[in-house]
Amino acid sequence: MRRLNRKKALNFVKELDAFPKVPESYVETTASGGTVSVLAFTAMALLAFFEFFVYRDTWMKYEYEVDKDFTSKLRINIDITVAMRCQFVGADVLDLAETMVASDGLQYEPVIFDLSPQQRLWHRTLLLIQNRLCEEHSLQDVLFKNVMKGAPTALPPRSEHMTPPLNACRIHGHLYVNKVAGNFHITVGKAIPHPRGHAHLAALVSHETYNFSHRIDHLSFGEEIPGILNPLDGTEKVSADHNQMFQYFITIVPTKLQTYKVSADTHQYSVTERERVINHAAGSHGVSGIFMKYDISSLMVKVTEQHMPFWQFLVRLCGIIGGIFSTTGMLHGLVGFCVDVVCCRFKLGVYKPKSVSRNQMF
Repeated sequence: MRRLNRKKALNFVKELDAFPKVPESYVETTASGGTVSVLAFTAMALLAFFEFFVYRDTWMKYEYEVDKDFTSKLRINIDITVAMRCQFVGADVLDLAETMVASDGLQYEPVIFDLSPQQRLWHRTLLLIQNRLCEEHSLQDVLFKNVMKGAPTALPPRSEHMTPPLNACRIHGHLYVNKVAGNFHITVGKAIPHPRGHAHLAALVSHETYNFSHRIDHLSFGEEIPGILNPLDGTEKVSADHNQMFQYFITIVPTKLQTYKVSADTHQYSVTERERVINHAAGSHGVSGIFMKYDISSLMVKVTEQHMPFWQFLVRLCGIIGGIFSTTGMLHGLVGFCVDVVCCRFKLGVYKPKSVSRNQMF
C-alpha cells in the first residue's frame, strides 16, 4: 500500500512538470540555430557585465527635514589673505544679539599677497572646477562620493623662501559661534570690546594704507571635510579704491552627509556678492572692509549614498537572460518557419519557372 501511494504521488508530481523533456532523437541541431545561440550567449554575457557595473554604482538621495538642533555651536573655518599688514587689520564676529565672539582661534600670519607660479596654476585650476560646478550641479554628487579621495583644497605652500616685504596678512583658523545670524568681518584696526557693542582702533591707521584686496582660500561651516569645495573657495577680489567695501550674504544649510566612506555633520551654503566704494559725499555710507553676513536655514538636508539591493540585481539579471533567450528562440523559430514554407512551395512547384518555347524565342 505504501509503495502504491508513493507511486501515485510520484505520478501526480510528474503530471505537474512545466518543463517536459524532449528525447534527443527528436532534436535536430542546425548551423543557423548554433549561430543564433552564440549571438544570444554573447549578448547575455555583455549585458550581464554592464549590469554588474550598474549594480556597483551608487547614487545620492536628498531628504529634507526641520533642524531641531539649536543648542550646539557652529564652527566657522577661515583662511583669507588680505593685502594689508597684520597690525593694521582685525577680524571678529558679531552675532544677531550684538554679542562679540572671541577670535582667539584665528591666527595672523604675514605673507606675500602675490602668488607664486605654482600657486597661481593651482588657483586657476580651482576656479575652473568652481565654474564647472556652477554649470553642472550633478558634479557635487561625485564630490560627496569621493570626499576622502579628494585632494586638499588649501593653497599649497610656496616652494621658494618668502623674502620681505611681506605686504599681506593671512588670517586662518576657526571660530565657534552661536547658531544664529551673525556678521564676520575684517576691517581696519584691532577689535576691542565696548559696553555698547564693539569697536575697531582705526584712528591710528593711515588712510593711504587701506587696501582690502583679498583672496578667500577656504571658507566653510561645520566639520571640515577633505575634498569638498565650497562656493567661496578660490575667490579673489582686487580693490580699485582705498575705501572699498566687499559684502558676502551667505545662507547656511545644515547638512548630514552619510556615505560608505564618511559620516559627518557639515553645512552647505549659497552666497550673493556685492561690492561698492564708500563715498560719504555721494551718499554711499559704510565702513571699508570685508563683511560676511550669514544666516542659518531652519531646514536640514540629509544626503545619503544608496546602493542597488542584491535581490534587485538578481531580478534584473534573470530578466536579461530570460528575455534574450525567449526573444532569440522566437526569432529563430519564425525564420525557420519561413524557410520551411518557401522550401515547401518550391517542392510543390508553386515557384516553378515558366518554360519558353523556341517559336517564342524567334
